[in-house]
Amino acid sequence: MKKEELYAQFREKYADLKKALTGTNETEMKELSLEVHAMVHPAEISGRAEKTIADYVLEYMLAGNQNAVVPREDHDVDLHYAGTNRVPLCWQLWHTYRIEDLVSNILMANQNQIFNTDWQKKIGSPITDTGNALTFEEAAEFGKKLNVFALRDYMMAVGKNTRSILESLTLEEIQSMVPEEWVMRILEEGGVTTDFRSVWLLVFWGRLTRGGMILTPMTRHHMMHLPPCLNHLPILDE
Repeated sequence: MKKEELYAQFREKYADLKKALTGTNETEMKELSLEVHAMVHPAEISGRAEKTIADYVLEYMLAGNQNAVVPREDHDVDLHYAGTNRVPLCWQLWHTYRIEDLVSNILMANQNQIFNTDWQKKIGSPITDTGNALTFEEAAEFGKKLNVFALRDYMMAVGKNTRSILESLTLEEIQSMVPEEWVMRILEEGGVTTDFRSVWLLVFWGRLTRGGMILTPMTRHHMMHLPPCLNHLPILDE
């Protein structure tokens, strides 16, 4: 499949999800949430038959390209809050799944995140946070240390767990914000650092309803970081 076809499919279904989340049909909200989530995660997570955007990027990384340098994003939405505008490919997947793990478990479900000292040891990561504040030199060194096959396993665990959380949400939960102390747990557990390029995430997430979290960290955020990989590496045809 060509890149633009994948992007167009996502944009269409994401628009449906965004509209549904303004209504009160809980079943429709959850079905579309799961469908859009599946589109930006490896097919194994949802049981899809066809490859997703994430599959193409993941396969390229696992083929020995974890340190291929790509733009952090293809646009400048929040790069003034970032340590670098260029990152190794593996940083993109670490960053998006750390955020999904933190937001889905701590904020959406008020439960423990999946990441722990065992996962950190398996992946070989020198950090526990999302990596927002890393400079290019730091991000490059970070990428060299990762066991990307363990990172893949972590991605699968995070994605499958998120789907369980999405399935369990009630309409009231989808439409509500979460307590400030839940947000601060992310800092306490090392999900962000006190560097301004990292800690601003708490302000952003703290202003979202769970529906807003579905629209951003769970789905669209992945589409901020997957296209730079597809657009700047020989992964898929135009």
